[in-house]
Amino acid sequence: MGLDGKVVVVTGGTRGVGAGVARAFVEAGAKVVVCARRPPEVPLAGVEFRPLDLRDAAAVRAFFAALPRVDVLVNNAGGTPYRRLTDADAERHARVIELNLVAPLTASLAAYEHLTRSRGSIVMIGSVSGGRPSPGSAAYGAAKAGLDNLARSMAVEWAPHVRVNTLVVGMVRTEQTHLHYGGEDGMAGVSRTVPLGRLAEPADVGAAAVFLASDDAAYISGASLHVHGGGERPAFLDAATVNKEA
Repeated sequence: MGLDGKVVVVTGGTRGVGAGVARAFVEAGAKVVVCARRPPEVPLAGVEFRPLDLRDAAAVRAFFAALPRVDVLVNNAGGTPYRRLTDADAERHARVIELNLVAPLTASLAAYEHLTRSRGSIVMIGSVSGGRPSPGSAAYGAAKAGLDNLARSMAVEWAPHVRVNTLVVGMVRTEQTHLHYGGEDGMAGVSRTVPLGRLAEPADVGAAAVFLASDDAAYISGASLHVHGGGERPAFLDAATVNKEA
């Protein structure tokens, strides 16, 4: 796929989806640098870790300035706890938006000169939460909706030198999945709502990220690739009585 020797930066790449993305790029022959506030509990083979708080704009600029080259930036860092809107003040919700929308913008701007020189690409890790109501994670959903729009605007402004795309990710089985869906029974029940019958694995997201960053996707920019197993079965289908057996 033309990634041998390329330098790939994965933000928040120490666990879960980010670790899966980092591993996929290593397997594709890239040199991978991951950055996060804390190191991985288990070191990732072939991956260089550097500490970085992505909400510290000056530190982000210094981080990228110290790198000799960047060919691919994967803006993966993000997330949110379950929190209804009235359970927190606006400032706390704003921090969710800062991490999931402002931080990717900050990192992209800091990496821009590198990416322009290498004619590289950016992969945003978005979410299906950005395209539907997200009760309990409204600020996160709003941030992911903004991230998708930001990526499409970047793709136009930074063409033809830098390609920018978004992976719209559905439910993924990670080390923390049980916190959202419960134990194995809960995860099995949630899996049955996905048309393909299972949650995504981090490797599924990693493979899609490698594709978008590779020469195989050389004419793809400003796109949103859905990695969600077919989406969600519409609730009305289960409530409807037409053609149901008695």
